[in-house]
Amino acid sequence: QAPCISDELWGRVYDSCKKLLTLPRPFCTIALDYAARLKTERAAPGALYQRMVISEQSLKSNLYPYQEKIFIFADPELLSEAICQALLSDTEAAQVAQSPRACMCYIIIHAMEAALGEGCASSGLKASLQDMPMGEVEHWFQQVVAAVESAGQEGSAEHSQHTARLEEIHQAVLSSLQAGNAVMGGLQGTPLPNPTISFHLWTEDEQLWKELGLFIRYQPDCLGQELDTFGMQDIISGCECCQQSRFSVLSTDSGIERDLPLSAEESLSPCGTEPEHCRLHRKGGIKKKPSALESVAFLQPGCTGPGMKPPGKLQRSPGPPLGPAAQLQRLHTARIVLLGDDRVLGRLARAYHSWRKRETRRAFLTPRLNLHFYYIPVVAEQPSTWDHPATSQEELCEVGTYLGRADPWYESNINSLCHMIPKLATMPSSPSKHLVPDLFITDVIAYYTRMGTQPVCFQLYAVKLFFRDPAREPAEEVFLTELRTQVQDSSSPTELSLTKKKTTLDGPGIDLTVRYSKAVLSDRAKELALSLRSTGLLMKAIPADQAEDLVCLKVTITEIIRTNNLSGRSFSAVANSLRTQTINIRSTEQRPFMVCLDKDSRRTYKNVISMEVSPCLEPSYCLQRSRTMKSSLHDTEDVGLVKYMSKSLLLPINTFAGVIQ
Repeated sequence: QAPCISDELWGRVYDSCKKLLTLPRPFCTIALDYAARLKTERAAPGALYQRMVISEQSLKSNLYPYQEKIFIFADPELLSEAICQALLSDTEAAQVAQSPRACMCYIIIHAMEAALGEGCASSGLKASLQDMPMGEVEHWFQQVVAAVESAGQEGSAEHSQHTARLEEIHQAVLSSLQAGNAVMGGLQGTPLPNPTISFHLWTEDEQLWKELGLFIRYQPDCLGQELDTFGMQDIISGCECCQQSRFSVLSTDSGIERDLPLSAEESLSPCGTEPEHCRLHRKGGIKKKPSALESVAFLQPGCTGPGMKPPGKLQRSPGPPLGPAAQLQRLHTARIVLLGDDRVLGRLARAYHSWRKRETRRAFLTPRLNLHFYYIPVVAEQPSTWDHPATSQEELCEVGTYLGRADPWYESNINSLCHMIPKLATMPSSPSKHLVPDLFITDVIAYYTRMGTQPVCFQLYAVKLFFRDPAREPAEEVFLTELRTQVQDSSSPTELSLTKKKTTLDGPGIDLTVRYSKAVLSDRAKELALSLRSTGLLMKAIPADQAEDLVCLKVTITEIIRTNNLSGRSFSAVANSLRTQTINIRSTEQRPFMVCLDKDSRRTYKNVISMEVSPCLEPSYCLQRSRTMKSSLHDTEDVGLVKYMSKSLLLPINTFAGVIQ
């Protein structure tokens, strides 16, 4: 955003980035990223600003056709109406203050200042562009974009030609300045417009993917073909804005080229005497099915090498290295910002798993869209479920607390908004209508989405629930933060009487059989089993402190211990803890219990008698593995392409620096 930077400063910063390359991740990753940016900006001054504004404002440019958009999703059942209204007003005010014309003028002026330095007449350029019609402004905008992009591709050897070309455009724009307006020199700087932001109340499970589908619906993909209408219908079916009546139409097209009617252009063309040769240009009848390797490259979030372990030993896994999927040229980027506590992330994990399964069956968004997730913890009230009140920010926002420990920049810039956003929402508005609205929240979100480039990946866990009614199908779910169980009260009088007798003899709770694989650092699976009487258990996927930072579930089971003494029987509750990645729990006496996922009472299942918990597998890995198993029935280990694929499904949440080791 700086109007002009000296060569001496460029050199010092670039040398500092090169020295950081010798440090471990994430320092070397960030240094490499910024060194590449500095090299691009040095070759073509103003390129970074130009590309950011073009993509964020979706300005039309054939030389840089990338588009970005920020989607803010808030759960109205977790945030108060005042907070949602304040966020909506803030985002709307940020969009009103900018227009495509203003953004084009910003790009033109900034490119001139970056290339010409003190020789740029900033005030004259601004005055001249204000008096121009929209068509001329767009013309000079395209000329500046072409000059900057060509300089970035040709390299620093053509720096003098780039400066000369921008000087010509500079003089041409100033030549249209009306007589009497003095052309003043000096650098004034150019503001950076707020990105395009849309605010949504997350009321439907499929709403997130519908909005993403609408974002790219009318845009051509990276191959220049039109979007798949039927694939789009799978995403936006049910959306009110897209529900239109469809009527059956009788087709009169025989499918034969010679039966096509002559158009007016063809009848007047010189080749009209040879219609068989000039009309055989029909294309797009059948789409080529991509190979297995191409499909995997689109669907996989990132690959490393043979025998890739999902997130390594540490829970706070940084983002996957750049692989084949990272090199795909996707023209659209969606930055999804989630506001709320851990329950909104639980909804995101569920929706993300559903989307990955859908894209594995038929890839539609994956080949066309870069997807980034951001999380801003916001606590409005102190909810309580199952007589277990959550009284602290750490219990409500475990993921945010964890990211704050991993990344100090996230702690200072994002976690501080947890209680600040509710306070800003309840503050009275300024009585003066002439004051510029304070877009503090929008500015912080823009800073977070622009600078938060290092993802931290979290393991999702799959749970399969079996119910007391044998006719009911088992339920398959995923969770991110925790799973909690509690004994369910009996409904019938007969069961209630038997339960009271059992409680008198053996104490409260139910008898459980637990089978699990013990999690150890050596990664050697050790199967264990135990039987106990319990009133409930709690599975935590997010470690409470840095010393417990392993990819595993911390399971705390409340066991009831019976003690016989002279005064009779007495019962005491003891908390047993274990670490595991897979665990099976079954009620031996078929007494049901309740299961709650991610602290969300809306995701509560009753009448459960058994459940199986394990790390959630990547759907594309499961699909490719099933294909491999069909061809090699005797191989039990991963062979062929499966060895190079990500096995576990990880949810990436962007931070500023990733994980500071």
